[in-house]
Amino acid sequence: MVSKRIDLPPGVLQPREAVLKMAPYNPPTGGRAGKLRLDFNENTVGASPKVVEYLREQLSESGLAVYPEYEEVKPELAAFFGVETDDFTLTNGTDEAIQALINTYVDDEDEVLLLAPSYAMYRFYAEIAGATVREILYRADKLAFPLEELLEAIKPGTRAILIANPNNPTGTGTSRAAIERILDKATGAAVLIDEAYYEFSGVTALPLINDYPNLFVSRTFSKVYGMAAMRFGCLFSQSGNVEFIRKAQSPYSVNSLAVLAARAAIRDRTYIQKYVMEVLAARELLYVGLEKLGIDYYESQANFVLFNAGQRAIEIRDHLRSRGVLVRDRSYEIPGCVRVTTGTRDQIHKFLQELEAIW
Repeated sequence: MVSKRIDLPPGVLQPREAVLKMAPYNPPTGGRAGKLRLDFNENTVGASPKVVEYLREQLSESGLAVYPEYEEVKPELAAFFGVETDDFTLTNGTDEAIQALINTYVDDEDEVLLLAPSYAMYRFYAEIAGATVREILYRADKLAFPLEELLEAIKPGTRAILIANPNNPTGTGTSRAAIERILDKATGAAVLIDEAYYEFSGVTALPLINDYPNLFVSRTFSKVYGMAAMRFGCLFSQSGNVEFIRKAQSPYSVNSLAVLAARAAIRDRTYIQKYVMEVLAARELLYVGLEKLGIDYYESQANFVLFNAGQRAIEIRDHLRSRGVLVRDRSYEIPGCVRVTTGTRDQIHKFLQELEAIW
């Protein structure tokens, strides 16, 4: 497709029409150092100390001079996730998993189904590909998963369906049985189940990959593992699908440090289990605190909670930031709503204390 000509500033090259139509995505990632980070759903205490220790042991001048090698880490990851080594590919975070799936299965003007509101990068990569994007809204009352509405929207021409389970920013999720109904209906579509927050919900579609050739599951090390800076993830599917995914993927997109960090991270299961239990306890504490303040919220299956600040959403975000506490405004998607990451109980005590002072 040839881009439509529009007037651009001198010296600016005409981009593809799909890029012209896109809205930019500019997450507020600057100026966060030294503050309580409850805005990006990260691990709020950091990666396992064993990850840093292992990196120090393995890092060398000669190691940095060679291209990444994945042969040693893949069997470890396969055993950890309970799959075969040919059933997944390493990715540069979940973002590359989304991009690789779109690049492999979606052509210009193909239909991609998304739920809304959800992770911005689904639309981002679908629009770059020139796809026709259709959105199905989460149910307004409790932001519940719109299963029947999604099933009705699936057509023979639907090429991809991208679902976060649990969903960001709503925190709500769906069951494995519901996912199977979607897979049964969308036999001609690549169905991605993004499980970035799986550890907090316990619901996974990963055991289904051998039963459904249209199923893809992504996992990231950016959340519970505390490795957002490393950009490491995995995309799972049947081996035949993975072979095609790799054709559409850079051979060295995951760097060697991320590979080393991932090996250390999965070896320290105790650290992850303790952090998950702490987050779940803190989430209950957050519910209680919001209820005491009379603030409505949506029950979450993830490590964050969406609450309703009404007309004061942006004001609350800014006041908290001035007090050293970062939260994320989502009122542009869900009127009045602010999202707060659930960290430790001490961190939630701090958040509630500061929120009460300005509420």
